[in-house]
Amino acid sequence: MLRAVIFDMDGVIVNSEPLHHLAYKKMFKEFQLDVSNSLYESFTGQSTHSICKQLCKIFKLNTDPSALVISKRKHFKNIFDNDISFKMIDGALELIQDYFENNIILVLASSASMTNIDRIFQKFDLNKYFKSKISGADLKESKPNPEIFLKAAKLTGYNKEECIVIEDSTNGIKAAKSAGIYCVGYNSFNSKNQNYDNANIVISDLNEIKFNKISKRL
Repeated sequence: MLRAVIFDMDGVIVNSEPLHHLAYKKMFKEFQLDVSNSLYESFTGQSTHSICKQLCKIFKLNTDPSALVISKRKHFKNIFDNDISFKMIDGALELIQDYFENNIILVLASSASMTNIDRIFQKFDLNKYFKSKISGADLKESKPNPEIFLKAAKLTGYNKEECIVIEDSTNGIKAAKSAGIYCVGYNSFNSKNQNYDNANIVISDLNEIKFNKISKRL
């Protein structure tokens, strides 16, 4: 029986990937990094710190990864504050409200920083729906490591067999699979070239997993 839903944020709740991509591109330019689209896409779902550590290794930078992190977050904040078109994914608010009205516990499990999570949750007034939030800073390992979803399942107060994860990235789906939690792969328009083979089901519209519909699948 479904008792709890664990949400990813970027690409599932909000259309933030284009903003992140632009912020990363500005950071790449600042540090003179020639990052291919395929390399960038392979990072989807990982924390900023994890990505920047890998960039330092790949490009043999004699720079602390934290310098790249600070740069990327500076650019993202500026873009976020000035982009009036930024909005939630179509159907995301309705889905969250539908679960909430059906007494489903909601937990956010995102690789984003808590600063960005709080910024987005305040903008769209989402805190009232969620029991808990996990950020990338709360983890020892980034996705595809299952740590984030194992922690999120504990925070729901239910067994992981009573939870589902909604993810849009290869790394996130791998993490949910490794955690042994039923995973909905959301084939988002903004998550390019991701692999959904390990998801239990794949959807392209969040309305497909409203409470009454997803309950029948479990």
